[in-house]
Parts: sequence; C-alpha cells; structure tokens
Amino acid sequence: MLLRPFRDDDDAAATLDVFRRAITVLASRDYTAEQVAAWASPDIDPAVWAERRAASRTQVAEVDGRVVGFTDVDEDGYVDMLFVDPDVARQGVGSALLRWARATAVELGAHALTTNASLTARPAFEAHGFVVVAEQHPVLRGVELTNFRMRCALDPDLRREAGGAAG
Repeated sequence: MLLRPFRDDDDAAATLDVFRRAITVLASRDYTAEQVAAWASPDIDPAVWAERRAASRTQVAEVDGRVVGFTDVDEDGYVDMLFVDPDVARQGVGSALLRWARATAVELGAHALTTNASLTARPAFEAHGFVVVAEQHPVLRGVELTNFRMRCALDPDLRREAGGAAG
C-alpha cells in the first residue's frame, strides 16, 4: 500500500467513488436507505468535490495503482473525512491513514485529533484511542443522521520531537 498526497487531476473521481461505496456498502448496515441516499447523494458536484479535496490536506491510499481510501487533517487536528473502499475494509488501510493523520497533526503542533465519526466508523476511531465527546444529530439534505464528536489527545513528547510546541 502506498500513501501519497491527493492529486486533483487523477484522484477526484476515485475518492468520490470510495466515499460513495463506503457509505452505500458499509454504512448502509448502520443507517437507513433514506440516510444513505442523503449522505452519498448523486447530487454531489464532482467539481466542488475536487476543489474541496484539493484545498484540504488530503492523503490517498493506493493499492496496485488503485485508490482504496483517503483522509485529511487540518492544522487544528480535525479529521474531516476518512473513507475506505469496502473491497479492502479491515485490511489496515484506515489504520494507515489514521497514523498519517496523527503524525501530520503532531508535525503541525495540534494538541488533539478530533472528528465527527459515523456509527460505522466509531469503533475504528475508538480502536485508535479516540473517545466520544458528544452524540450529534446533523441534518443533511433534510435528513437527520447520528454521528459522534470524538477526540484523541496527542502526546506532547511527540510534538516536541516533531518540532512543535509542547502543551
């Protein structure tokens, strides 16, 4: 598996496909058909998707030249997206992407990683040291979903080693 930065010319369609497949195949076990349709809507504009991924610090996981997952992390340690293709679920792709997010957040001087995890993703985040801060009920395209605000403290010693501020 190769982890590399997002390339807008090559990766926009592939990451959108991974996003939709992860929701329609994996998350459909935890969400209703109406919730899945709102979340993985065919109305998502591919150009807007590409711009958003390119503007984020997006990392892509690739196996045999095929995009099989992606994530991002901002300077505050917020992980907006973490999605893995169902064909490679539970094979370490999500774990590798989370390790990248953690290391990147440490380099940027963040004190914690945070995310809004789906019902489906919650156990994976918990396995990596995240704890639930709050249950949330966002409304997406008029449909209420359930997710969890989660947090994982970053080791101050790792931030010092990366050249960031200790805190």
